[in-house]
Amino acid sequence: MKKKSLLLASLFLGMFVIKGVSFASKEKPVIAGIYKAGDQIWFIDEGKASEKVVKELGGEKFIYIDAKMNPDTYLTAVDNVIAQKVDGVLVCVPDQFLSGVTVEKLKDANIPVVAVDDPLIGEDGKKLAPWVGIDAYNIGYSVGEWLANYAKENKLEKDPNVGVLILTMDTVSSVVPRTEGEEAAFKKILPDFPKNRIFKADYNGETDKGFNAASAIFTANPQITKWLIMGGNEEGVIGGVRALEQFGLDKDSAAIAMGAYLAIGEFEKDYSALKAAPFFSSIAIGGESAKMLMEHIQKDTPMKESTAVKAEIVTKDNYKKIMNLK
Repeated sequence: MKKKSLLLASLFLGMFVIKGVSFASKEKPVIAGIYKAGDQIWFIDEGKASEKVVKELGGEKFIYIDAKMNPDTYLTAVDNVIAQKVDGVLVCVPDQFLSGVTVEKLKDANIPVVAVDDPLIGEDGKKLAPWVGIDAYNIGYSVGEWLANYAKENKLEKDPNVGVLILTMDTVSSVVPRTEGEEAAFKKILPDFPKNRIFKADYNGETDKGFNAASAIFTANPQITKWLIMGGNEEGVIGGVRALEQFGLDKDSAAIAMGAYLAIGEFEKDYSALKAAPFFSSIAIGGESAKMLMEHIQKDTPMKESTAVKAEIVTKDNYKKIMNLK
């Protein structure tokens, strides 16, 4: 009887210790953030916002990881955070074809994941995990709308020397609606603008790739001397602006960016072909995604499938006020 009592006490103590360890982990989680291009300002700011929220909510540590736009580096990072037994992961994949393996690996390790910016999607295009990002189509629509109205105000819509360049990222599902919205709005406002003077060039999200994509279009179409540029992300449009400068086309051209975090530098110049940008905050995405993940880990709060932030167009004249800059 005594041995049985000791055995029961031992089992109870073991359960208490195990439960206690789990509880401590939930109270002070370790969160990892794996970002496809961790050297870009967007992801750096987003990661800082996530780290701030994690620590404010009692997290032990936030691990920031740059996947360097490399699938192998990314998968190694996923394996490493699993080995470190982190409590949750925020992730932006360098290639959405890695969505399935990402979710599978983390599910097998019983680690919750939230996709940021680019959703984790299955072959049917449906989300495999909770996602926090931007209201892609409507933000893109506002970009196309602004650029079309700029063309009208500056009497460019009937100028035979004007061309439109849309820098696309067709392999990234979160970006496709942005450029679809841009094109739809531009064509709705300027339905008579010649289709043969609307060009598209695909790139991967990096500035130098945006530069190369735009340069190829400019080289192939020397008859176009005035360009209206919009695209999938800030870096790509900035690459397009640098290409305009390289070709000596910037003084008669105009571009609208996507995010405003790099546009600030252009607005501060005496002149730039970059005229506007929709401002949406990577800080908001970083903070909201971290909060949702932490509350799920600590309180078992259900996570929403989709959370989208909105945007507002900023220009050289109003960006400081809208972005709350001194």
